[in-house]
Parts: sequence; structure tokens; C-alpha cells
Amino acid sequence: MNEKIITIRKSGSRWPLFVFITASFLPLHGTLPVEAAEVPKAMTSMTTASFQPVSLRRRELPREFDLSRALAGLDQRLTQYPEDHEAALLKGLLYLEAGSWNDARRELQDLTTRVPRFRLAHLVYADLMLAMGGKSSVLGQGVEMLSLGDSEELVALRDEARLRVDAYLQTDHMQRFPAALLALDDGVKNAVVVDKSAHRLYLYRNNGSKQPPELVKDFYVSTGRAPGNKVKEGDLKTPEGVYFITSFLPDDALPEKYGIGAFPVNYPNEWDRHLGKTGDGIWLHGTDPIYYSRPPLDSEGCVVLANLDLSHIESMLQPGLTPVVISEQVHWLNTEQWQMQRNQLLGTLERWRSAWQDKAVDEYLGFYARDFWNGRYNLAGWRAMKRQVAQGKTYQQIRLEDISLFAYPKGEGQPHDMVVAVFTQDYRSNNFSSSMKKRLYLTREQNDWKVLYEGAAH
Repeated sequence: MNEKIITIRKSGSRWPLFVFITASFLPLHGTLPVEAAEVPKAMTSMTTASFQPVSLRRRELPREFDLSRALAGLDQRLTQYPEDHEAALLKGLLYLEAGSWNDARRELQDLTTRVPRFRLAHLVYADLMLAMGGKSSVLGQGVEMLSLGDSEELVALRDEARLRVDAYLQTDHMQRFPAALLALDDGVKNAVVVDKSAHRLYLYRNNGSKQPPELVKDFYVSTGRAPGNKVKEGDLKTPEGVYFITSFLPDDALPEKYGIGAFPVNYPNEWDRHLGKTGDGIWLHGTDPIYYSRPPLDSEGCVVLANLDLSHIESMLQPGLTPVVISEQVHWLNTEQWQMQRNQLLGTLERWRSAWQDKAVDEYLGFYARDFWNGRYNLAGWRAMKRQVAQGKTYQQIRLEDISLFAYPKGEGQPHDMVVAVFTQDYRSNNFSSSMKKRLYLTREQNDWKVLYEGAAH
């Protein structure tokens, strides 16, 4: 066997929050041991003399970290959502951190019994059993763990463990708000934000148009096997942009690999098509029932949740309404920054509407960007068409209602800052009337917001 050892030691007044990596003699598929007595004696009696050290990426706890408060917080998570198996896993890891190995054993044994398909929990528990079967001198002086092999699946499970721990230690989402969600109209009850680098999905509740959204819960997710922003069909990348759920596909209409159901999104959107991107079939969906969760980079481009997590939020997702903003890394704002950006954009929309309604044609056309497009016109063609239409108007009345604003994730080929505005436009004039759902893409030009795209929101 290719045997390796991981050593984790106390450093000053801070303990590294460690993640155990199991021995490769344990099968990755099928039933794993849940009792210490089932760990092979040959493994528990091994000494460390024949092992070679390897490094494990780990994150140190902040100095102000309060273990008792952290455990209480995880208990609260489990009270609110008893099937929060990630919280149970983290409790086991925190007990290990505190040296409470019996508590860790109890927590992890219960978790692996309740969720037999949670492979990461089994791996952590198996390594704990190996440690408890070894010499007690390791306690408090460093933890020496047996770890065999670096198979692709084990590497993926290590990454999943690190990502779950990092997400727990990261507090930006608790104290700030995603720049992606600057305004939600009253009809949009919830919104989804996905951070690809953290492999995290955040579900937000609409708190009203004048208040920042409220975080409901966040979940671990898997994304495309290939890193980066999707460009073409078959590149196995998860796209980055502002999207909307279009429908729901139940499990009986899908292969088992999609789990309990799927929510397709409208990739490619207007900006994607403008950039010449190809492909389709980007969904938010569940997991094959033979697994609890999937490795971080494991889909063909979709965003994948555990079935239990998807079942918890599926009633909050509204086809045709719920936005799904996917970015490589979420940009967070404090309350003051959120209010300032929101007010700037709402002010721009109001001045654009007012100039249009007042037939101030030059002022109105000054709101359009140099690179404007809408599928039929560039800027020159749009200006000519709008001037001609304006000549036939004796009056216009324009109302914008149900406004939503989404900051677009920055990516390759994208101009500076970009925001998607979605609203209901009610238009009345002497010779034409209409009511429609409209979508604008706005970009910054010399610190002023300009309309980059204008079209119907389908």
C-alpha cells in the first residue's frame, strides 16, 4: 500500500481547523464502517515510522473564534433545518478541534447512520476511528492520521471538505449583501446567487424594494468540471451572468442523475448571444440518488445541489421570475454602498424615462452607449429610428413599474460595470399604446450609466 501520514499541530494560541482524509482501503462506493470495532486491526496497530508526511491545505481559526458560540450556532442551524447535514459534519470537526473525540465520534456516527450516502462524512468518521484506535499520546500534541493514496475521488473529497469549512468560516454573507441584487420587484419573492469559487449557493428573500435582501440559507453546490466562464457548447463550464429560471422539470421526466428535479435557466442570455456564446441546457438541479452530494467540479456546466437541499428551496423558486446570478466570486456591499448604487441606477432610469416622455430627443438619446445594440439596430440606426418615431408624437405618457436591478458579474469581453434592469413599461401616446416587460443592460461610460441593450424580457 502507498501509505502517507498527515500531521496537524497546535500553533500558538490558534488551532488549525483540520479536515481528516480517510484511508483508501475504505471503499468510496458502498457501506463504510460505523463502529470503531470494524476498523481493521492491522490498520489501527500501524506505527507512523514507515509513513511519509504530506501537506494538507487547511485554514486557521481566527483569534476571536469562540468554540462554544460556534457549536451553539450550528445547533441553531440544525434546529431550524434538521436535515442540515453539513452543520452536523461541522459540529463533528469542531469537537475534534476541541479535543472532544468522543463527542466527535458520537456526532459523526449519528450522521453517517442517518445519511449513509454522505461519502465525505464517512471518510472523516473513518479517519477518526483510525486515530482513536492508535496511541493516545497524539492527543493535544498533534494529530497523526493515516491517509492512503491520492485518487481523483479522494482529492475531490478533500476539496469538498475544504470548501465546506471555508464557507463556514467566511462571514461576508452574514454581514453584507451581494452587489448582484440591487433591487427586486415585489413579484420576485426570492433570488439565487451562486459563487463558483466558493461552490456556494445563497438563497435570498425579497425584503421590499427599499431594503437589502435577507439571506435565507446557503448551500454547497457542484459546478462544471472545467474552470472558467462558459463560452461554447460542450466546454463543461458553468456560465457567469444574470439568468432567470424558465421552468421546472420533475424527476419523473428526467434521468436519475438530475435527482429530484431541475430548474432550467435562460442561458444563453442576451449578452451571451451578443458575445457569440453557444450551448444550452444549463440547469439548477439535484443529485443522483446513489450519492448525497457530488464533488466540487463534477457537472457538465449545471449548478448541482444535494437533493435534500433542493427540496428545501424548490417551493421558493418561481419559473419566469426567480433570478439566478452566477459569478466566479460574489462581490459584497455594506448597507451604505448598496443604497448608493441602487439610488444611482434608479435615478438614471427615471431621467431616461422623463427625457423620453418629454420628447427631449437629444437628451433621451444621450442615455445610450456607444456600443449599443438590440438585435436589429446599432447606435446610429437606433438614433435614426427614434428621431423618426418622435416626429409623429404629440404626447407620451410612460410609467416604469416593478423594477429589479442586478449587477452583472464581471467577465472576459465585458465593459467595465454592467447592470441588468428588468421592469414593466406602460407606454401611452397619441398613436400607440402598449404594456410590456422590458430588459435593459446598462454600462458605465465616464462614470455615467448608459443603455447598452434594450429589448423585451422574454
